[in-house]
Amino acid sequence: MKLVVCFPGIGYHCDKPLLYYSRKLAAAAGYDHEIALNYTYRKARLRGNDAALREAFDALYAQAETQLATVDWAEYDDVPFLSKSIGTAVAAAYARRNDVVCRHALYTPLALTFEFAPQKAIAFLGTADPWSDVDAVAARSRANGTPLHLYAGANHSLETADVLGNLDALRDVMQKTQAFVAGENFPVVEN
Repeated sequence: MKLVVCFPGIGYHCDKPLLYYSRKLAAAAGYDHEIALNYTYRKARLRGNDAALREAFDALYAQAETQLATVDWAEYDDVPFLSKSIGTAVAAAYARRNDVVCRHALYTPLALTFEFAPQKAIAFLGTADPWSDVDAVAARSRANGTPLHLYAGANHSLETADVLGNLDALRDVMQKTQAFVAGENFPVVEN
């Protein structure tokens, strides 16, 4: 059996473009089980505030643990984690702390994500992302051996002011995601 798990960001649920289309690609690739996490977190002013971001991470991580508590990971032959923003840190931490063998598609990861050394990962980031220190993420991505795809002038949703250009960028991200989900970028790890 194949399982895909989606870890959204705060205010970026699983039905927004990056996670929505990547979930569709996973379903088309035969992932017959899906878990889309849903978080509740209301505190504001996280950007640029490391303590507040860490507090948010802890709250979201606890919610992920609860939502995934009944999953028997050994039942699945292949598990990609698709994650966005702070969800990338939650996904990486969850995999590491629970010894889950998975692959990671990291949409707009934070530097915090790489503290958990996500294995078999691919990352996507806009160069104008106000939530990420692009240079720090790029350096940590390189140090982790994670391919990082940068999108010039794109924000935290990988969007710019050019709507048609955004569609091209989304197509590029989804083509890379499709290959990743299909296991073309990394071999499927047997449990």
